[in-house]
Amino acid sequence: MFIKGVNLGNWLVLEKWMSPALFDGTTAEDEYYLPRQLSPEVYEARIKVHRSEYISERDFATIKRIGFNTVRIPVPYFIFGDRAPFIGCIGELDKAFAWAEKYGIQILIDLHTAPLSQNGFDNGGICGVCKWSQTPEEVEFVLNVLEKLAERYGQRKGLFGITPINEPITEQMWTIMNVPGRYPAVDKELAEGSAPNTLEFLREFYTNAYERIRRHVAEDKYVVFHDGFMLKAWKDFVTQEKFKNVMLDTHQYLMVAEAFGCEQTLEGYLKYIKEHYEADLAEVQAYVPVVCGEWCIFNSAAVGIDTKGGQTSLNGMDFTETEGMSAEEKKYIYQEIAKAQLAAWEKGSGYFYWNYKLLLDTANEPNWRGWDCWDVAKSVDEGWFPATV
Repeated sequence: MFIKGVNLGNWLVLEKWMSPALFDGTTAEDEYYLPRQLSPEVYEARIKVHRSEYISERDFATIKRIGFNTVRIPVPYFIFGDRAPFIGCIGELDKAFAWAEKYGIQILIDLHTAPLSQNGFDNGGICGVCKWSQTPEEVEFVLNVLEKLAERYGQRKGLFGITPINEPITEQMWTIMNVPGRYPAVDKELAEGSAPNTLEFLREFYTNAYERIRRHVAEDKYVVFHDGFMLKAWKDFVTQEKFKNVMLDTHQYLMVAEAFGCEQTLEGYLKYIKEHYEADLAEVQAYVPVVCGEWCIFNSAAVGIDTKGGQTSLNGMDFTETEGMSAEEKKYIYQEIAKAQLAAWEKGSGYFYWNYKLLLDTANEPNWRGWDCWDVAKSVDEGWFPATV
C-alpha cells in the first residue's frame, strides 16, 4: 500500500503555535508547564473540551473524502494517565480506531514525546530539555508504554504500525536548530546536561522497542523508526535479518532546507526537492521502505520574509509588516511545491502531511499570515493542495 497520509497533530500532543488559545492566561510555551500554571479544574476542562472538539468522526469522513488512506496520530508518554499532573488519552485513541476502521483508514501510532524529552523541541513536551536517553528508568518507562500500546492495538484491523519515538534529535540537527537558543528552558537546573541522542543509543533503543512491540502485533504491521534526521545512517541497521516489516521515517520541511542553505525562491525549492528529496528517498527505498512522516508546503518565500527555519511570533518574529505574495502568486507557488513534493514521495513508500488542521486566525492576526498552509484541509479548500491525492 502506498501511504497517502495526514498527521493528527495537536490533538493528543499539544503544540502552542497550533492552538494558542489553549495556553491563554499562562506563560507556558509547552505542554509540560501548562498544567503547572492552571488549576487542576481549569486544566482538565480545557483539555477535555479540546480533545472532544478538535478531532471527531466527522474529521475521519473528511480525511477519507480528501483522498487520504492513513493517519499518523501523535500520542504522549502519559497516554495511559499514569504521569500526574497530565491527563491520559487512551480513550480518545480507542475512538480513533473505531472511526478509522469505519472509513477504511489505517493508523500509525506515533509516540511523540518522552519524559525529559528526546529533542528539546516544544513538540517534545518540554522546551530546552533533552535528557530522556540519559535516564535509564525513563527509557524503560517508554518501552513499557510501547508494549502496552502494541498489546492493546496489535491485532486491530486499523493498525498500520507503531513509531517508537518521534524526532529523537542527533548532533547535527541539535546544532542547526540551536535547540537551547530557539527553545529556552524555563528551569535551567532541569535542563543542565541536555544533549543530543547518540546513534548508538538509538540503535539499542530501537532494537529493544522492536522486540517489545513485535511480541504483540500482527506480522503485517510495521515498526517505523524515525531516522533521527540522518536518513542515510541506517542501512546496516534496518537490513538486519531479525527485522520484519520495518520502515524508516524521515521528516522533510522546506523551512529546514532553508536552514541548510536552500534558496528562498520557487526555483530554489524545486531544485532542492529534486536533488535532495527525490534522490535520497530513491537511494534509501532500494533497501528499506521509507516514508516522509512530516512535510508541508510552508516556505518563507510565500510568507514574504525569511522565517529563519520556520520560527513564529512565539519565537519573537514579527510578520505584521509583511504582505507576502499576492493570492495568485501564493497559490501558484504552493501548487508547484505540492506537486514537486508529492512526486518526490513517490520515490518512497508514501507520506503524511503535517497537519490536518490548525486553530489559527490568519485573517485577523497578521503575525500568522502565511501559516495557514500547515492546515491541509484549508489548503485543499484554497486550491493549494490537490483534493484527490
